[in-house]
Amino acid sequence: MGAIAVHEFVSLDGVFENPVWTAEFGFPDDLGAAVAAVTGGSSAILLGRATFEMFAPAWSGRTAEQDPGAPFFNDSPKYVVSSTLDSVDGWQHSTLLGGYDPAAIAELKQRVDGGIYVSGSGTLVRALLDDGLLDELHLFVYPVVLGSGARLFPEGMPRTRLALAGQQAFGNGVLHVTYTPAA
Repeated sequence: MGAIAVHEFVSLDGVFENPVWTAEFGFPDDLGAAVAAVTGGSSAILLGRATFEMFAPAWSGRTAEQDPGAPFFNDSPKYVVSSTLDSVDGWQHSTLLGGYDPAAIAELKQRVDGGIYVSGSGTLVRALLDDGLLDELHLFVYPVVLGSGARLFPEGMPRTRLALAGQQAFGNGVLHVTYTPAA
């Protein structure tokens, strides 16, 4: 059975959209190893439409020589949740699941052997959390307040308790906090 592990780069004020702003903090080896640990435990990728549309052109042409994450992103089966896309043929090993359906995601968890990785995909992440389908939430919190941008958890979200499962600090000021559903 596949556990869903979400990985997000967020600012102190919760902005997660288009994390190009993380570049000023660098990508030290220990941070890379922490992200690799999340992807390394996964055998499939689950994405929402917007993240798929951003990731497909960014990753599909990359090689392992250009980025050590390329084999994971290109060779893993990818499942895309979207009610507006007609096709996901532009990126190998991609399957369109259709609009968000908690039963379909639960079935996917049952048939995937290994973890299921999610990045970005805020609408999808919030739905997974609401429906009790999210198993691990890995937040890489950057020491910056952006003041604007899409927040991972915008105002109006229902109250949701989580349990701290781990934390790690990196020399560049980034904190990696891992949460699981509260018991």
